[in-house]
Amino acid sequence: MTAGINFVPAKLDRSSKFYVAGHRGLVGSAIWRNLDGEGFTNLIGRSSSELDLKNRDDVFNFFAEAKPRYVVLAAAKVGGILANNTHPVDFLSDNLRIQVNVLDAAREHGVERLLFLGSSCIYPKFADQPIREESLLTGHLEPTNDAYAIAKIAGIMHVQATRRQYGLPWISAMPTNLYGPGDNFSPDGSHVLPALIRRYDQAARSGAATVTNWGTGSPRREFLHVDDMATACLHLLEHYDGPSQVNVGTGTDVTVKELASAVAEAVGYQGNIEWDTSKPDGTPRKLLDVSMLAEAGWTASIGLNEGIRETVQWYRANMATIRT
Repeated sequence: MTAGINFVPAKLDRSSKFYVAGHRGLVGSAIWRNLDGEGFTNLIGRSSSELDLKNRDDVFNFFAEAKPRYVVLAAAKVGGILANNTHPVDFLSDNLRIQVNVLDAAREHGVERLLFLGSSCIYPKFADQPIREESLLTGHLEPTNDAYAIAKIAGIMHVQATRRQYGLPWISAMPTNLYGPGDNFSPDGSHVLPALIRRYDQAARSGAATVTNWGTGSPRREFLHVDDMATACLHLLEHYDGPSQVNVGTGTDVTVKELASAVAEAVGYQGNIEWDTSKPDGTPRKLLDVSMLAEAGWTASIGLNEGIRETVQWYRANMATIRT
């Protein structure tokens, strides 16, 4: 099979073995739900306690036994600005090992179709907006998460190299900021939107007069509901084949201040909002150009306000068991 020459994307066989690496995480669990809803009957998942993807021998043994036909690599060590800035070695080392082990084992054991999931943080800090796929490796990265970004860039290169050397029709997708059911709401490891939901929900419950957020609130961010991301992944597997990573987002963004106001409204918080400008803002703007994805026939369907309301409801219903 030669990528881009003899291979033509088509509907995947719903009865074939499909391994979702990271199936209990935010993205992986959404992908699993979507695949199950789409009629896939042979889904494979392993928790981190069952399979340590950083252990090369264990990963190769798993692939030799399971023999999946399709793979989505959604497993990763992820976190917000604080976690990335505090533990850069962990984000670099863990993600590199996960990626190299899974991608090498998938190639060794004949995985036909694979989707590698990266992050929009792979792009330069001051890339032209909206960010096109061609912006990769054209400038300096955001320092607060450069280690994680380098690991994800290595994953993209690994997929591209596999296409060139072995002719396998593997692809990569780069999602914008994701949120939704299954997110990480912990104070030290969460991204901006779940962190805001946790903070404002606690403030609403306690009757706090003021909520203080990091930074100035001026950076602009794009947010995509994880259920939309899940449908985009299957769509790309069935409709796209090419060496370039594909941006996955909505094509619209909001300021962090606007986001905070939307979260406050969703949880019913009516107190004051202040901003700690001594804390870092991160990248000033990060909006993806999603024209390549649109050309492949997919657009997002869940609006931000609707998605935030649903996520707040899920958070409140699952507070006893989620990561907080």
